[in-house]
Amino acid sequence: MAERTDRQKAGDAAESQVAERLAARGWRILARNVHCGRSELDIIAVDPGPPPRLVVVEVRWRRSREFGLAEETFDHRKRAHLRAGVARLLEQGRLPGGDELPRLAVALDLAVVEPGAGGRPMVRLYRNALTD
Repeated sequence: MAERTDRQKAGDAAESQVAERLAARGWRILARNVHCGRSELDIIAVDPGPPPRLVVVEVRWRRSREFGLAEETFDHRKRAHLRAGVARLLEQGRLPGGDELPRLAVALDLAVVEPGAGGRPMVRLYRNALTD
């Protein structure tokens, strides 16, 4: 397996920060980096709600705002790609380890990670981000 680049490692760290914060809020993390066809779903979790939801969380990160906001990279192409991945996941009805997906309403949330005050990462969560 090839060595991960610094950029990939930073993306991994951003995903870990988001997963840790969601778990601290009571979310149950079911899987990370799930490949469904040509799509990769960053985090699959259960948000206890109310109401409870099965959530696919797309994580976007930036080292700075020099080239714009991370939210701006979540464009119509990325959303369409994720829709296809979520559809494949639901079609399979199972996680990669074989566990059945919970039968809950499905949503796609967007999590953005960027440097905050004092270098501490700031995480913003946008619920139901797959609306066009």
